[in-house]
Amino acid sequence: HLVESGGGLVQAGDSLTLSCAASGHTFSNYAVGWFRQPPGKAREFVASVSWAGGTKAYADFVQGRFTVSRDNSKSTATLLMNSLRPDDTAVYVCAARPISRTGVSGRNYLDYDYWGKGTLVTVSS
Repeated sequence: HLVESGGGLVQAGDSLTLSCAASGHTFSNYAVGWFRQPPGKAREFVASVSWAGGTKAYADFVQGRFTVSRDNSKSTATLLMNSLRPDDTAVYVCAARPISRTGVSGRNYLDYDYWGKGTLVTVSS
């Protein structure tokens, strides 16, 4: 069970921190990915973090603005988003995949088994 929080309406250039709270499973047994779906567009990969937090990956459009992290002691993953732009407007969703699933990039939504419902981020110009 994954629940996102932290979305909202901000202005271009502002920052937001999204959180993904997990329950029902041992969080450290799962890698976490963040995806987003802009209005009228397809879902796209944003970032991912390995089960221990040591390996992180980002979409090219992040361009150093976002930082993904996790705290296994709190069963929480976080996406810190800086320098937000209007084209970052989207529903942001976190997802989890078991560490037993190897040989995947973590950049494809098919790599993940569990999904939250998402939190809306709106960036005004």
